Amino acid sequence: MYTLAILKYLEEHGFEAFRPKAVLFDMDGVLYDSMPNHAIAWQESMAKFGIHMTADDAYATEGARGVDTIRFMVLQQQRREIDEAEAQRMYDEKSRIFHSLPEAPLMPGILDLMQQIHAAGIQCGIVTGSGQLPLIERLKRDFGAFVDEKHITTAYDVKRGKPAPDPYLTGLQKAGGLQPNEAIVIENAPLGVRAGHAAHIFTIAVNTGPLANEELLGAGADLIFPTMVELSSCWQKLVPAL
Repeated sequence: MYTLAILKYLEEHGFEAFRPKAVLFDMDGVLYDSMPNHAIAWQESMAKFGIHMTADDAYATEGARGVDTIRFMVLQQQRREIDEAEAQRMYDEKSRIFHSLPEAPLMPGILDLMQQIHAAGIQCGIVTGSGQLPLIERLKRDFGAFVDEKHITTAYDVKRGKPAPDPYLTGLQKAGGLQPNEAIVIENAPLGVRAGHAAHIFTIAVNTGPLANEELLGAGADLIFPTMVELSSCWQKLVPAL
Protein backbone atom coordinates (compact mmCIF):
# COMPACT_ATOMS: atom_id res chain seq x y z
CA MET A 1 0.00 0.00 0.00
CA TYR A 2 2.73 2.47 0.99
CA THR A 3 4.88 1.74 -2.07
CA LEU A 4 1.92 2.20 -4.41
CA ALA A 5 1.07 5.54 -2.79
CA ILE A 6 4.64 6.73 -3.27
CA LEU A 7 4.78 5.59 -6.89
CA LYS A 8 1.51 7.40 -7.57
CA TYR A 9 2.92 10.55 -5.93
CA LEU A 10 6.10 10.41 -8.03
CA GLU A 11 4.14 9.94 -11.24
CA GLU A 12 1.66 12.72 -10.46
CA HIS A 13 4.33 15.31 -9.73
CA GLY A 14 6.97 14.15 -12.21
CA PHE A 15 9.68 13.30 -9.70
CA GLU A 16 12.23 10.55 -10.36
CA ALA A 17 12.82 9.68 -6.71
CA PHE A 18 11.54 10.30 -3.20
CA ARG A 19 14.25 11.10 -0.63
CA PRO A 20 12.65 12.50 2.56
CA LYS A 21 15.02 14.60 4.64
CA ALA A 22 12.39 16.46 6.68
CA VAL A 23 8.90 15.92 8.09
CA LEU A 24 6.79 19.08 8.32
CA PHE A 25 4.04 18.88 10.95
CA ASP A 26 0.92 20.98 11.22
CA MET A 27 0.23 22.03 14.83
CA ASP A 28 -3.44 22.04 15.86
CA GLY A 29 -4.99 18.62 15.61
CA VAL A 30 -1.58 17.08 14.85
CA LEU A 31 0.79 18.04 17.66
CA TYR A 32 -1.97 19.02 20.09
CA ASP A 33 -5.52 17.83 20.60
CA SER A 34 -6.49 21.48 20.54
CA MET A 35 -9.29 21.79 18.02
CA PRO A 36 -12.14 21.52 20.59
CA ASN A 37 -10.68 24.56 22.37
CA HIS A 38 -10.27 26.43 19.11
CA ALA A 39 -13.90 25.74 18.20
CA ILE A 40 -15.06 27.25 21.51
CA ALA A 41 -12.79 30.28 21.17
CA TRP A 42 -13.86 30.94 17.59
CA GLN A 43 -17.56 30.78 18.39
CA GLU A 44 -17.38 32.95 21.52
CA SER A 45 -15.06 35.58 20.07
CA MET A 46 -16.80 36.00 16.74
CA ALA A 47 -20.20 36.33 18.44
CA LYS A 48 -18.86 39.49 20.08
CA PHE A 49 -18.41 41.01 16.62
CA GLY A 50 -21.77 39.86 15.28
CA ILE A 51 -20.34 36.91 13.36
CA HIS A 52 -22.04 33.51 13.62
CA MET A 53 -19.41 30.77 13.53
CA THR A 54 -20.09 27.11 14.24
CA ALA A 55 -17.79 24.34 15.40
CA ASP A 56 -17.95 22.92 11.86
CA ASP A 57 -16.76 26.30 10.54
CA ALA A 58 -13.79 26.13 12.89
CA TYR A 59 -12.80 22.68 11.63
CA ALA A 60 -13.43 23.58 7.99
CA THR A 61 -11.14 26.62 8.14
CA GLU A 62 -8.48 24.99 10.32
CA GLY A 63 -4.98 25.65 9.06
CA ALA A 64 -5.73 29.00 7.45
CA ARG A 65 -4.30 32.18 8.93
CA GLY A 66 -6.72 33.41 11.57
CA VAL A 67 -6.96 36.88 10.01
CA ASP A 68 -7.85 35.33 6.65
CA THR A 69 -10.64 33.28 8.24
CA ILE A 70 -12.04 36.41 9.91
CA ARG A 71 -11.92 38.51 6.76
CA PHE A 72 -13.75 35.74 4.88
CA MET A 73 -16.45 35.38 7.56
CA VAL A 74 -17.01 39.15 7.76
CA LEU A 75 -17.31 39.39 3.97
CA GLN A 76 -19.73 36.46 3.86
CA GLN A 77 -21.99 37.59 6.68
CA GLN A 78 -21.66 41.38 6.83
CA ARG A 79 -20.89 42.05 3.16
CA ARG A 80 -17.96 44.28 3.95
CA GLU A 81 -14.23 44.02 3.47
CA ILE A 82 -11.97 44.68 6.43
CA ASP A 83 -8.23 45.23 6.43
CA GLU A 84 -5.73 42.97 8.14
CA ALA A 85 -5.36 45.33 11.10
CA GLU A 86 -9.05 45.11 11.98
CA ALA A 87 -9.02 41.35 11.47
CA GLN A 88 -5.99 41.14 13.77
CA ARG A 89 -7.85 42.98 16.54
CA MET A 90 -10.68 40.46 16.25
CA TYR A 91 -8.18 37.59 16.18
CA ASP A 92 -6.56 38.92 19.35
CA GLU A 93 -9.89 38.42 21.14
CA LYS A 94 -10.07 34.88 19.80
CA SER A 95 -6.54 34.26 21.10
CA ARG A 96 -7.43 35.70 24.51
CA ILE A 97 -10.38 33.34 24.91
CA PHE A 98 -8.35 30.37 23.63
CA HIS A 99 -5.63 30.95 26.21
CA SER A 100 -8.20 31.26 29.00
CA LEU A 101 -9.24 27.64 28.39
CA PRO A 102 -7.47 24.60 29.88
CA GLU A 103 -4.24 23.79 28.08
CA ALA A 104 -4.79 21.28 25.27
CA PRO A 105 -2.95 17.98 25.72
CA LEU A 106 -0.31 16.64 23.38
CA MET A 107 -1.72 14.40 20.69
CA PRO A 108 -1.24 10.77 21.76
CA GLY A 109 1.57 9.15 19.80
CA ILE A 110 3.23 12.36 18.61
CA LEU A 111 6.34 12.21 20.79
CA ASP A 112 6.96 8.57 19.88
CA LEU A 113 6.63 9.43 16.19
CA MET A 114 9.02 12.38 16.43
CA GLN A 115 11.51 10.21 18.30
CA GLN A 116 11.47 7.65 15.48
CA ILE A 117 11.89 10.35 12.84
CA HIS A 118 14.74 11.97 14.77
CA ALA A 119 16.46 8.59 15.26
CA ALA A 120 16.34 8.05 11.49
CA GLY A 121 18.29 11.28 10.96
CA ILE A 122 15.32 13.13 9.43
CA GLN A 123 14.57 16.73 10.42
CA CYS A 124 11.33 17.73 12.09
CA GLY A 125 9.70 21.08 11.27
CA ILE A 126 6.42 22.73 12.20
CA VAL A 127 4.18 24.69 9.80
CA THR A 128 1.20 26.36 11.44
CA GLY A 129 -1.30 29.00 10.43
CA SER A 130 -1.27 30.29 13.99
CA GLY A 131 0.20 33.63 14.92
CA GLN A 132 -0.22 33.22 18.68
CA LEU A 133 3.16 33.82 20.31
CA PRO A 134 2.38 31.87 23.53
CA LEU A 135 1.79 28.79 21.39
CA ILE A 136 5.20 29.19 19.79
CA GLU A 137 6.74 29.23 23.25
CA ARG A 138 4.86 26.06 24.11
CA LEU A 139 6.13 24.38 20.93
CA LYS A 140 9.68 25.07 22.01
CA ARG A 141 8.92 23.72 25.47
CA ASP A 142 7.18 20.53 24.37
CA PHE A 143 9.13 19.68 21.21
CA GLY A 144 12.46 21.40 21.75
CA ALA A 145 14.26 18.06 21.68
CA PHE A 146 13.23 17.62 18.04
CA VAL A 147 12.49 21.08 16.61
CA ASP A 148 14.27 24.41 17.09
CA GLU A 149 12.69 27.81 16.52
CA LYS A 150 14.29 28.36 13.12
CA HIS A 151 12.34 25.35 11.82
CA ILE A 152 8.94 26.70 12.93
CA THR A 153 6.87 28.45 10.24
CA THR A 154 3.96 30.61 11.45
CA ALA A 155 1.38 33.02 10.05
CA TYR A 156 3.98 35.79 10.35
CA ASP A 157 6.25 34.10 7.80
CA VAL A 158 3.83 34.18 4.86
CA LYS A 159 1.44 36.54 3.11
CA ARG A 160 -0.77 33.73 1.87
CA GLY A 161 -1.79 31.02 4.33
CA LYS A 162 -3.09 27.52 3.72
CA PRO A 163 -4.51 26.26 1.35
CA ALA A 164 -1.88 28.17 -0.67
CA PRO A 165 1.41 26.25 -0.84
CA ASP A 166 3.38 29.16 0.63
CA PRO A 167 3.57 27.92 4.26
CA TYR A 168 4.99 24.55 3.24
CA LEU A 169 7.29 26.05 0.64
CA THR A 170 8.62 28.29 3.43
CA GLY A 171 9.00 25.19 5.60
CA LEU A 172 11.15 23.63 2.89
CA GLN A 173 13.36 26.71 2.82
CA LYS A 174 13.73 26.67 6.60
CA ALA A 175 14.68 23.00 6.41
CA GLY A 176 17.70 23.95 4.31
CA GLY A 177 16.26 24.74 0.90
CA LEU A 178 14.88 21.25 0.31
CA GLN A 179 12.98 20.21 -2.80
CA PRO A 180 9.36 19.04 -2.46
CA ASN A 181 10.32 15.38 -3.00
CA GLU A 182 12.68 15.64 -0.03
CA ALA A 183 9.96 16.16 2.58
CA ILE A 184 6.75 14.78 4.06
CA VAL A 185 3.79 16.82 5.32
CA ILE A 186 1.63 15.55 8.19
CA GLU A 187 -1.77 17.26 8.34
CA ASN A 188 -5.27 16.72 9.71
CA ALA A 189 -7.37 19.32 7.90
CA PRO A 190 -8.47 19.75 4.27
CA LEU A 191 -6.93 23.23 3.89
CA GLY A 192 -3.59 21.96 5.19
CA VAL A 193 -3.70 18.87 2.98
CA ARG A 194 -4.44 21.10 -0.02
CA ALA A 195 -1.45 23.28 0.91
CA GLY A 196 0.90 20.30 1.15
CA HIS A 197 -0.40 18.88 -2.13
CA ALA A 198 -0.09 22.27 -3.86
CA ALA A 199 3.52 22.44 -2.70
CA HIS A 200 4.07 19.02 -4.37
CA ILE A 201 5.07 17.44 -1.05
CA PHE A 202 4.06 13.87 -0.11
CA THR A 203 1.18 14.53 2.30
CA ILE A 204 -0.01 12.18 5.05
CA ALA A 205 -3.39 12.97 6.58
CA VAL A 206 -4.21 11.92 10.14
CA ASN A 207 -7.95 12.18 10.71
CA THR A 208 -8.02 13.39 14.30
CA GLY A 209 -11.22 15.40 13.85
CA PRO A 210 -14.86 14.83 12.87
CA LEU A 211 -14.36 14.96 9.09
CA ALA A 212 -14.96 12.05 6.72
CA ASN A 213 -11.83 10.46 5.28
CA GLU A 214 -13.11 11.34 1.81
CA GLU A 215 -12.70 15.05 2.55
CA LEU A 216 -9.00 14.59 3.29
CA LEU A 217 -8.40 12.24 0.38
CA GLY A 218 -10.29 14.61 -1.91
CA ALA A 219 -8.04 17.44 -0.78
CA GLY A 220 -5.03 15.49 -2.06
CA ALA A 221 -3.77 13.31 0.80
CA ASP A 222 -1.37 10.61 -0.41
CA LEU A 223 -1.97 8.42 2.64
CA ILE A 224 -4.44 8.58 5.52
CA PHE A 225 -4.30 7.23 9.08
CA PRO A 226 -7.06 7.28 11.71
CA THR A 227 -4.86 8.43 14.61
CA MET A 228 -1.36 9.63 15.36
CA VAL A 229 -0.83 6.45 17.41
CA GLU A 230 -1.60 4.38 14.32
CA LEU A 231 0.82 6.42 12.17
CA SER A 232 3.52 6.07 14.82
CA SER A 233 3.02 2.30 15.05
CA CYS A 234 3.23 1.98 11.25
CA TRP A 235 6.22 4.29 10.79
CA GLN A 236 8.79 1.48 10.75
CA LYS A 237 6.80 -0.24 7.99
CA LEU A 238 6.48 3.03 6.10
CA VAL A 239 10.20 3.88 6.27
CA PRO A 240 11.40 1.01 4.02
CA ALA A 241 8.91 2.12 1.36
CA LEU A 242 10.25 5.66 1.63
